[in-house]
Amino acid sequence: MLSGRRLNLIDPSPVDIEISDIAHGLAFVARWNGQTFGDHPYSVAEHSLLVERIVTLLEPRTSVEVRFAALMHDAAEYVIGDLISPVKDALGDEYRQLEIRLAAAIRLRFGLPMEQLNRHEKLIKRADRMSAWLEARQIAGFTEAEADRLFLRPPARVTGQLSIVLRPPGQVRSDFENTANRLADAL
Repeated sequence: MLSGRRLNLIDPSPVDIEISDIAHGLAFVARWNGQTFGDHPYSVAEHSLLVERIVTLLEPRTSVEVRFAALMHDAAEYVIGDLISPVKDALGDEYRQLEIRLAAAIRLRFGLPMEQLNRHEKLIKRADRMSAWLEARQIAGFTEAEADRLFLRPPARVTGQLSIVLRPPGQVRSDFENTANRLADAL
């Protein structure tokens, strides 16, 4: 990793995980396989920031822990990339186990519960699906009907406050890292 840490992908240790590495990796991993409008890729880091923002808009009194978990929901992708579900399914259980071990090491590193309470997990997943709807409509060329069929339309109070603007990876990395550090410090 750029921090100088050496992360064992088969048996990841929480002590080898740094927010700066996560921020950097996620800022350079494109969602939608790079198939988005604009001059910059839409990164997993940008998506993660959006999911955290949606969680906050859906439940303004959400704890810092849940907001941090929302920001880090795809953090394992800083190492293994962003694969669509059909590809993950084709790769089978070994890939899923790798993803699970990385996510567990990340949770342990930052003091997040190994298993989120069911309600919080559902909130984060809901925000993730709403983020996909916004992304599909705003930057990936989906029609409203397609987005409605595949994802979860956010309520108007959420969509009215969010507009996706593609930014350079360095800017996204900095925003993600600052947000993660601020939330981690508040835990």
